[in-house]
Amino acid sequence: MTLLDKFKRYITDHQLVGKDNRIILTVSGGVDSMVMMHLFVEAGYNVGVAHCNFQLRGDESEEDEELVAQQAAKLGVPHFNRRFDTKGEMALTGESVQMAARRLRYAWFDELCIDEGYDTIAVAHHADDSIETFFINLLRGTGLKGLTGISVLNGKVIRPLLFASRHEIKEYAKHHAIPFREDSSNRSTKYLRNKIRLGIIPRLREIVPQFTTIMSSNVDRLTETQMFINHATQKIARDAVEHIGREDIIHPDRIDKGFPLRFVIYEIMSQYYGFKGDVVDSLSDALAAGSTGKRFYSKDWVAYIDRGRIVISRIEEQDECEIEVDLGKNKVYFGGSVLYLEKLDVDNVESLRVPEHIALLDLDTLQPPIQLRKWREGDRFIPLGMMDEKKVSDYLIDAKVSMAEKSRQFVLTSAGRIVWLVGQRIDNRHKITSKTENVLRLTKESIQ
Repeated sequence: MTLLDKFKRYITDHQLVGKDNRIILTVSGGVDSMVMMHLFVEAGYNVGVAHCNFQLRGDESEEDEELVAQQAAKLGVPHFNRRFDTKGEMALTGESVQMAARRLRYAWFDELCIDEGYDTIAVAHHADDSIETFFINLLRGTGLKGLTGISVLNGKVIRPLLFASRHEIKEYAKHHAIPFREDSSNRSTKYLRNKIRLGIIPRLREIVPQFTTIMSSNVDRLTETQMFINHATQKIARDAVEHIGREDIIHPDRIDKGFPLRFVIYEIMSQYYGFKGDVVDSLSDALAAGSTGKRFYSKDWVAYIDRGRIVISRIEEQDECEIEVDLGKNKVYFGGSVLYLEKLDVDNVESLRVPEHIALLDLDTLQPPIQLRKWREGDRFIPLGMMDEKKVSDYLIDAKVSMAEKSRQFVLTSAGRIVWLVGQRIDNRHKITSKTENVLRLTKESIQ
């Protein structure tokens, strides 16, 4: 069976699109998306092509843009192009380059669907991408859902190449003389995905030549398992969760004793309220110990334990969302973001010039308790490079932070003193100096 035949069958089996659908194809110029464009045209679907130029790779970005435009014209496909000031967006939001680029492109794709009448967005992720995602989540620590790889369908977004390996796609491009461009950043081991793609997976493939096929089957089975768990959780929640006014109350004593309690609580809290695994683990520990008073946060919800029950409600505007930071762990969740923690010897710090979503702190200047919370009126700190204190409110005004972003601004404190205006600026008293020996590297990333 040819790749084109497999493509058509995969779309039909998963009911991704019909011949009446208008599909916008997200095409970067790489081999995966260029092959996807060719397959959709060959299969006779009604498509348009969208290309994003993030202006991050100089001439390479320009050449990608030109190639996609040429191929779309050659195939007679409507073509849309947008250039983004990605670095400017990163400076405004404090996002990583990956997060900023993702937000910008999907916002534009949604805009295209509305303005141009498209109803489906096709993305060229393939089987190897899904397997790499499996390992990324496995290494970062995840529940079962994180091991299900990349979903074939998410709202109006479809991924019709998840059945195909990278090798199959490249062979198709070679056989049909489909031009494509290699992104030089794909060869860099700076990113975890590339370390897995270039380092771990080739070694596993040496041991098991059929690695991609086997792992794809494993991911499929895990996905089906998660679907079963989701359905079972809905049934359990109908008995175990009580809705009273603005509060939802989970009654652990209403959960069948034959079920693993921590797992069921995790599934309820993650599915319905967006709590992350590490947070639910801490809550479950407190529940088992009979502790009360401590508050646990997801992006929009706060939970606490009361008389053996878990009480969950929406976060109120005045809630400071104060969270203890355990420097012995590698991450902490707060306000719709995750903060990754890494302890380094100062000799292993490659550069002191880092983007604003990363902070490099002299670890030995920090004193417990280490906490994250929303900033409050009256907060002061000494911004990096300055000698005098400045009000946080004044700093945010000078930085032209929007009112919406101000309401979500967090600070990291040490013994009550601000050490980092998160995503903005560290305190000068905690910078790396010639006397620094140990470094705490903090990386903030938004959660989708």
